[in-house]
Amino acid sequence: MQIGIDLGSRAIKMAVFRDGELIEKEVVESSFEPHKQAAEMVSRYNSSQVVATGYGRHLAQKHFAQKVITEIKAHAQGARFCVPGAHTILDVGGQDSKVIALDSKGRVVQFQMNDKCAAGTGRFLEIMAASLGYSLDEFSAAAATSTQDIPINSMCAVFAESEVVSLRNRGYAAADIARAIHLAISDRLSGMLERIGMQDTVVFTGGVANNRFLVDMLADKLGRLVVVPDHPEIVGAIGAALHQEKLPV
Repeated sequence: MQIGIDLGSRAIKMAVFRDGELIEKEVVESSFEPHKQAAEMVSRYNSSQVVATGYGRHLAQKHFAQKVITEIKAHAQGARFCVPGAHTILDVGGQDSKVIALDSKGRVVQFQMNDKCAAGTGRFLEIMAASLGYSLDEFSAAAATSTQDIPINSMCAVFAESEVVSLRNRGYAAADIARAIHLAISDRLSGMLERIGMQDTVVFTGGVANNRFLVDMLADKLGRLVVVPDHPEIVGAIGAALHQEKLPV
């Protein structure tokens, strides 16, 4: 039995494999002591191989994990398992985003990571949705009903929130502002992808990939297929569990 656990900034994700098959998965919100949460999650299984990734991976290794791997390697391996032949990966989580380019054998050849600014991440979307009085699901649904293009000048969470308030005060509809925010995020993510060079299909992982409207908008922007694996939030955990496996090229 192989267990991969991804201790992220906002959630802990676990993937459990037996004989190369995913048999269990779990996602929980992080607490003040994520390593204790993670240790309790893996304690339910009899496994001598627990591999950790994510922000809290070294803390996990100190307490219970046998090995750690970087988020880049974990997401590369996980995306390759979920979408065989993947070459370009976009991962957007709670507080960071990353793009990864793989060669024909699945090896990482280039990557770019944005972990200094929360713009376009899950946390950014939460802040923007709340500023408009929406839940996350309502936020993307409202954006999908709009056809108006409104420029958003700032992608900084603090300044963007102020800009949203200003747009509301100027009479713009909440749905139109929601669309504008999604468009600004799409522009930012497409820029990251273009800087590393894209090959064919883009595999979109991380919790933000559950935002179907953003996925469709990004695909239109890039002019290519954007594939979201089942349960995109656990792809890093999958990659951690399978880090030593040779996957199809």
